[in-house]
Amino acid sequence: MTGGLGDLGRFSGPAALVLSSLAGGAKHGYALTKDIEEFAGVRVGPGTLYGVLVRLEGEGLIEPLPNEGRRRPYRLTAAGSTALSLHLTSQKRTADVGLRRLATS
Repeated sequence: MTGGLGDLGRFSGPAALVLSSLAGGAKHGYALTKDIEEFAGVRVGPGTLYGVLVRLEGEGLIEPLPNEGRRRPYRLTAAGSTALSLHLTSQKRTADVGLRRLATS
């Protein structure tokens, strides 16, 4: 998936969660974890979270903001917004097909 999250391999799921959280505004690590737990019901461990943050920053999908004390907030970039939109549209299409097929089986 060019321009999406496919290049992140096994991190695409956690990446989608982080990007979805950041779509609501800049957040630091702990705030990301709590937001993801709230909207997705998923606990992202620190190792996974910080690994994803490094990859997303390396891909230019997020960018760090100036530190707030010991906390470093991140925000979504325009490229990150585009990648998230492509990924979610693809996932929605897959979910829609699966739900239609379940309804007729």
